[in-house]
Order: sequence, then C-alpha cells, then structure tokens
Amino acid sequence: MSKVIVALDFNTREATLGFVDKLKPEMCRLKIGKELFTSCGPGIVEELVSRGFDVFLDLKFHDIPNTTAGAVVAAAKLGVWMVNVHVSGGRKMMRECVARLSELKTAGVEVPLLIGVTVLTSMDRHDLEELGLDVGPQEQVKRLAQLAKECGLDGVVCSAQEAQMLKVELGDGFLLVTPGIRPEFATKDDQNRVMTPAEAVSSGVDYMVIGRPITKASEPLKVLQMIQAEIAGK
Repeated sequence: MSKVIVALDFNTREATLGFVDKLKPEMCRLKIGKELFTSCGPGIVEELVSRGFDVFLDLKFHDIPNTTAGAVVAAAKLGVWMVNVHVSGGRKMMRECVARLSELKTAGVEVPLLIGVTVLTSMDRHDLEELGLDVGPQEQVKRLAQLAKECGLDGVVCSAQEAQMLKVELGDGFLLVTPGIRPEFATKDDQNRVMTPAEAVSSGVDYMVIGRPITKASEPLKVLQMIQAEIAGK
C-alpha cells in the first residue's frame, strides 16, 4: 500500500467526494482533519471507508483519560485506519487509549493504528518557551516520542527533519507520519521546513501527508503516480 496520505483540505461533502472520485484506494490513503470532520460529521468518514479507502482521522484528541479513550474507541468503530492523540495529554491518557483498543481487538474488532502528536510543525523554540519549556522543538519531539513508545502507541506525527533521529532512537517498528512534504515538481507555498517524498523516505518516514500539490491538481491521480515514481527512484 501507498506511503502517501492525501490531506482532504475541503469543508463540504460535495467538494470532498468530487475530489475523491478522481482517486483510487490502492494509490493513496486519506486524511480527515478538524475542519472537514466538524463540517460534515462522522458520515464523511463512513462514506470514504465504504469506498475502500484507509482513513487517517486527524483530530488530535486530548482530554482526561476516559474521555479520550472513548473518542478513540468511537473512531475505531467508524472503521478508520489511523487515529491520533496529543502525547502532551500524558501517560495515563495514552495508556487508557491503548488498553481500550486492546479490549476491542480481543473482542474481534479491527482497531486503528494509534499515533501520538508531538510538537506542532508550526511551533518554534519561542512558542515552547511561552509554555514554560526551555528546550528546542527537536528535543521536545524526542521526549514526547519516547513517552509515546513507552505507553504502547504505534508511532508519532513529527516533521521530516526529526525522522532520522527518531528512527535511530526508537527503531524501525515505531511509525513516523510527517506533514511538510513537497514533491520536486511542486511549489513550497508558505511552508519552509519541507522535504521531497524521496528525501523523506530516505530519512525514515513511513507515511507522508501531502495536501495541496495533489488536491489542487487538475489530474490528482497523475500527480500521485509522479510521486510514487519519485519515491521509487530515491
């Protein structure tokens, strides 16, 4: 299956499905974020899952342990392939999520990958200092990723620049999901800390989230094929 997760940067059901009609499940996975989910609700998840797509539900759950675990279980029952929580919610929260998913799995329910959000890619050292953390983003990402692994999560969301470090520290079995990926043929737009798909895979990235280069393309399937070719030629 593809390493590419297409970020569905839409806010209506019609626009989303009109775009998805141009794709094939074997070519990519799909990411549903806060805006689309809030606009369209769980139905959009169920629709895409019914079409055979692996769905990454990117809602970054962060609450008390029981509430967050309940949300993760609800996502599992929607049939999503991957769901995420904020690692900063702490050990108790993450362990409760892992335990509840384990119960579902024991009961014969297929459960999603559980991924931890580390430091948002929009944040820098100054942002962390305002939160009382006297460390740079890379060090904080490392701390949070280590905690996520200890708690039994399947991997973390991080920037591509941190992937190589985390693979060395945490091993190949711990999944890394990264935004900020721009194909060689695409413009960077307003993103500065970017990598090409080939560079990301070479750095240890397992899944890459790509939005505008695909969603804004007149022929998104052709763009996906170009990205796959770029990865294959790394």
